[in-house]
Amino acid sequence: MPDRSFPAVARRPWVAAAVLTFLVAVAALAVYGVTPPAPRPESAASDEFSAGRAFRHVRRISEEVHVTGSPAADRVREYLVATLTGYGLRVETQETTGVSAARFGDGNLARVRNVIARLPGSAGSTGRLIIVAHYDAVQVSHGANDDGAGTATILEVARIMAAAGTPRNEIVFLLTDAEEAGLNGAEAFADLHPLGRDRAVVLNLEARGSSGPVVMFETSRGNARLIDVFAQAPHPVGSSVAVEVYRLLSNDTDFTPFLKHERFTGLNAAYIDGAYAYHSPQDTAASMSRASLQHHGDNALALVRAFGRADLGPLSRPASGDATYFPLPGGLLARYPAALVWPFAVLALVAVGLLTHLARRRGLTTYPRTLASAGLALVPVVIAVVAVQLLSWELGELRPDYRVVVDPRHPGWFRIGFLTLGAAALFGWYALLRRRIGPVPLAIGALGLLSVFGVVMAAVVPGGSYLTALPALFGAAALIGGLYARPAWARVALRASGPFVAVLILAPIVYLFLPALGISTPAAPVVFAVFLGLAGLPALELLWRPVETPRRRLLGATPALVLLAVAVLATSTALAVDRPGPDNPVPSHLMYALDKDTGTARWVSEELSPTEWTGRYLDGEADLSAAFPVLPDGRLAVGPAQPASLPAPELRVESDTAAGAERHLTLRVVPLRTVRMVAVYAPVGERRVLRATVNGRDTATWLEEPGRFGFQYHGVPAEGIELKLVLAGDRPLALRVLDGSDGLDGLPGFRARPADVGVVGSHSSELVCVARTVTV
Repeated sequence: MPDRSFPAVARRPWVAAAVLTFLVAVAALAVYGVTPPAPRPESAASDEFSAGRAFRHVRRISEEVHVTGSPAADRVREYLVATLTGYGLRVETQETTGVSAARFGDGNLARVRNVIARLPGSAGSTGRLIIVAHYDAVQVSHGANDDGAGTATILEVARIMAAAGTPRNEIVFLLTDAEEAGLNGAEAFADLHPLGRDRAVVLNLEARGSSGPVVMFETSRGNARLIDVFAQAPHPVGSSVAVEVYRLLSNDTDFTPFLKHERFTGLNAAYIDGAYAYHSPQDTAASMSRASLQHHGDNALALVRAFGRADLGPLSRPASGDATYFPLPGGLLARYPAALVWPFAVLALVAVGLLTHLARRRGLTTYPRTLASAGLALVPVVIAVVAVQLLSWELGELRPDYRVVVDPRHPGWFRIGFLTLGAAALFGWYALLRRRIGPVPLAIGALGLLSVFGVVMAAVVPGGSYLTALPALFGAAALIGGLYARPAWARVALRASGPFVAVLILAPIVYLFLPALGISTPAAPVVFAVFLGLAGLPALELLWRPVETPRRRLLGATPALVLLAVAVLATSTALAVDRPGPDNPVPSHLMYALDKDTGTARWVSEELSPTEWTGRYLDGEADLSAAFPVLPDGRLAVGPAQPASLPAPELRVESDTAAGAERHLTLRVVPLRTVRMVAVYAPVGERRVLRATVNGRDTATWLEEPGRFGFQYHGVPAEGIELKLVLAGDRPLALRVLDGSDGLDGLPGFRARPADVGVVGSHSSELVCVARTVTV
């Protein structure tokens, strides 16, 4: 069934070049719309956010590695207090014990010292805005990006707002401690501080990388009114599908403790590209993109001003539903209410059905052929997913370090390789079927598949339905118009208008999801890219000769072969560019575990395939989670180590009383060396702990994952911690007591890493753990 609505054969290459150039330009414009703005210098106007001024704070905050409880963290906190006080704000330090608020468990506690600065509102205040970032860092990191970026942004915003005078609503600048230990600082504020007892809107600022646009990736439920305010930001990059996806994950930030309470609503934003620096020694000021810092600051300042003058009454309560939203060029945010999700999804199905009927009447397709085409449109999606995941697996075989990082230092060529491989799958599929099935049935079937996905996502992840429902709807409408347009140029324009909408919607999502999911999970962004290609089949058809002309197999296969060649070339280039070296060290994991009960020590690594350097310390595998409960269950790489002269922590019994069938114990855990954390665990399966409090805070009596009672306490004070237990029965209880310090230097048998070997972003990297068993 030939489709004679396209131009004549002689003009086809020129029309193809014009249409595809136009769509590529639209894609570039759409992607450019979600890139960070140019950074402003220190000389910028005082009422504007300046990345130059904020970067001075970043340098100061990241001068040293500053894990919770360390002297370096104390120095950072003192700098924050002095800076905020200098702005004329009311500043206090909240010192208490925080309990883990992470969704994966509550077995972590910490001594927290939050910095809280207040800018009181006017007599007409309608509520409170809390803007949050954490100032602590993981034990191997300088924390310039995570979360020196958020902390520095808040300092610069606080300066501007303090100089502007009294806002309508109260603004609280909250810089939390112990986020990396388990969101303990945010939990302590939300659960214990008077300013956390009332309704409030919360803005959390984060970073999981060193560059890229700042994405608003999480919201409280019922976000429609909040999204209306977010749209006022100068660079509102965000998508409702990201919020839906993040809600399904186990990841957490300081936003999580606030979401556990109905009295808080809010937004959570971060930049996520450049993930090679995440939780690693490379997270220094030198790694930071000042454009990303400017993006953080521009949006944060605009939102603080907007919420500072708004009526916070309705904004601090959930709306009736979530909004669907996505970025558009020019700093715009398209959005519509949840009530329209299903109508758009159903309308897309109806539009594709109408298109099928009209095309059938013109002899361009049949119902069975169109239905078969919809099923066949799944084929390139599946092939693309399998192909890119196999490529990802093969890269892990070639470079085992790629399995332990989100993204390599130089990910650009890898991303091109994944996308062109997915495109080759689509183009190869189309070249094989376009003459057998016909361009029109394939195009309509592809839109039909997209509309079905729109309905499925409306039911499962409503915020993501627009990704396929809108391209299907506009694509079907454009093709219907093309059936009735008379001039050839009008028919071509209409057929290009459907892909135009798909490019506007899907190109930014592909761009944002590539760094979000990284080199190990390229399937999702590639699927979106294939969806874009399916929506663009009417325009892509111009690349081939009309189906009624004689077949030229090699010419027909050329687009797919070219893309496949580009994928191979890009991946080869990526491996050549991303070579290990001093500026791109291979991440490694190593820790030291000393068992004082047996007098033996081991080197331990979580590397699935140990690197050459780590392998020098390892000779086998073992499951050490029973003896060292801070380690995950399962077999880890291990090797013998020389026992160091390190003391285990003390466990002192301060009181031991009976109350009926219960035993009440008051214990004190005291480290005998400088440590980051102490931990206490009962044997696996031991369920006699009825209640447990640590420094006055209740903690879990049973941790599902390790199948035991236990906790870790970070930022241990010199006097140790108080542990109160209520036990069932009066039998003795064996407790595994351990502590952990950071840094392997000085241990017998350890040699410093060479310049081309780095440290993986893990909370147990460089950990020195000493354990003993105490029976009470």
